[in-house]
Amino acid sequence: MKGKTDLSASLEDYIEAIYHIIGLKLVARSKEIAARLGVSRASVTEALRALGKKGLIYYSPYEAITLTEEGKAVAEDVIFRHEALKHFFVKVLSINDSIAEEGACRIEHAAPPEIIARMISFTEFMQICPRGGDDMLKGFADYCARGKQSDNCDSCVSHCLETPKPS
Repeated sequence: MKGKTDLSASLEDYIEAIYHIIGLKLVARSKEIAARLGVSRASVTEALRALGKKGLIYYSPYEAITLTEEGKAVAEDVIFRHEALKHFFVKVLSINDSIAEEGACRIEHAAPPEIIARMISFTEFMQICPRGGDDMLKGFADYCARGKQSDNCDSCVSHCLETPKPS
């Protein structure tokens, strides 16, 4: 989607903020966008003009801002990338929530869709694979927290290799 609209990281942040504000209030206003992003109203005005020229928002000075259908799709793509990255950082890499949020905000703009799709697939695979699964993810989280394994490898591997008993 990024190639189609060619948005900078900054404009992606604006459209994401607009989407979230509209979700809460049905429309967005420049002062709400400025407050959410911690930027000046002048910066917001410049970004709104750019997003309007790209056909992603309906914008007129001093009026409420709404998303076009294309703008909504672009915003949902940015949010999807953000949430997928954050989920991977928290669930797989055992990163704390606030650092995962910060990292997702930075990386969502640069990561190619193929990488994000593979991260999602890896997370899904790890949760269902009998050789890995939630036990392995928890083991990795424990390893990160303690700096060492909680079990010995032989015990863990033999547990993973056990043939499940029919229920």
